[in-house]
Amino acid sequence: MKRKKRLKKGIESLERQIKIHEEKLKEAADYGDDELVHYYERELKSLESEEIKKRKQLGGKKK
Repeated sequence: MKRKKRLKKGIESLERQIKIHEEKLKEAADYGDDELVHYYERELKSLESEEIKKRKQLGGKKK
């Protein structure tokens, strides 16, 4: 698999993971579990920074 295609697939995967984590963050906030909210906030930050890194490698911009 070529590098560009691999990066695109990685970005798509990260976008799906971010969406899932945002939904779980909302559920945790509705439930009132502060520890879980903090966990998902950290995870989202990590996933978003990884997505930005991959987009820079691809030569694109964050949407």
